[in-house]
Amino acid sequence: MSAYAHSRIWAAIDAIAERHGLSPSGLARRAGLDPTAFNRSKRVSAQGDRLRWPSSESLARALEAVGEDWASFAMLTGTGRGQSRVVPLLGLAKAGQGGFFDADGFPIAGEAWDAVRFPNVGEDVYALEITGDSMEPVYRAGDRIIVQPGADVRAGDRVVVRTLAGEVMAKSLRRLSDKRVELVSFNPTYPDIQLDRSQIAWIARILWATQ
Repeated sequence: MSAYAHSRIWAAIDAIAERHGLSPSGLARRAGLDPTAFNRSKRVSAQGDRLRWPSSESLARALEAVGEDWASFAMLTGTGRGQSRVVPLLGLAKAGQGGFFDADGFPIAGEAWDAVRFPNVGEDVYALEITGDSMEPVYRAGDRIIVQPGADVRAGDRVVVRTLAGEVMAKSLRRLSDKRVELVSFNPTYPDIQLDRSQIAWIARILWATQ
């Protein structure tokens, strides 16, 4: 992306912070990030010769912390569709079938994938459309979750997990070790799940949801 896009994305973060009476460092603290994450010194390399971009995770956490959404953030960039991009979209019910993902959880292009627009923040993401009631009240049928494959995950993250048996589920990550994964169901009428790491094909972080 261009230097112009870089400046507009950082300006939008500043605007979000100001809207909620916060400095960039105050916004970062509220989101549980390093207080310097959004500081001006972090926007270029130490040598000043390379642009640095906010991560999808840091943006998602900041927006959630102040009750904003991706649409409002995209509007603040002031560049409209030019700063959005088309990302793959698939129904969650189909995601357990073979042929849609590679071994690392990245989507494989095909006719079954639809598409949806999402702000261009420079990282690979895709969207899954929720079906059924197993994720209520956090996600409801028709909601679309934005998923980032390949990202590090930690306890407390909302994640999509695919097992080697082909089951795909959206849960909250309670604990992750070298041997076990503990997942918490969003809907209390559904049981929590414990799996051996050997049973899991991949885990991807949920960044956001469009409702």
